[in-house]
Amino acid sequence: MHCARRIAQDAGILTIRYGLVINLLEIGRLKFEDYEVENIRPLVTSSYPFSWLIARFGEAKVARLIGVTEIVVGSLIGAKPVAPRVSALGSLAAVGMFATTLSFLATTPEAWQETRREPKLSLAGQFLVKDVVLLGASLLTAADALEAARCR
Repeated sequence: MHCARRIAQDAGILTIRYGLVINLLEIGRLKFEDYEVENIRPLVTSSYPFSWLIARFGEAKVARLIGVTEIVVGSLIGAKPVAPRVSALGSLAAVGMFATTLSFLATTPEAWQETRREPKLSLAGQFLVKDVVLLGASLLTAADALEAARCR
């Protein structure tokens, strides 16, 4: 039974790691599309650090900077077989990234349906709340990569 559990655990971690990598690479790539600049506008303009960057560099450049960051972080996470410490660094960077995007739930008025008596997530809020799972995946892949680095 122990062997079957280990196989399932290893398969789960592998799926989480490369699912995270695929998500970050694809979402990062989309930041170079004009429609994605439009999609993230309400999120980034409501956040003080991002609104400051947008005022300085413009929406398209900030979106591309976010995209490059996502692509780099995804690539680092995927490097675990050859560079587990680098992968751990990428996973920890993803933790910071997803914590930042989760903060948009507090700063983006469009994240909540205002016509309800009790708080209910809007479509934007539903989009953001998935980052709780991605944050957990980043923590798990960081721990896995750090363990692999320690065993080398």
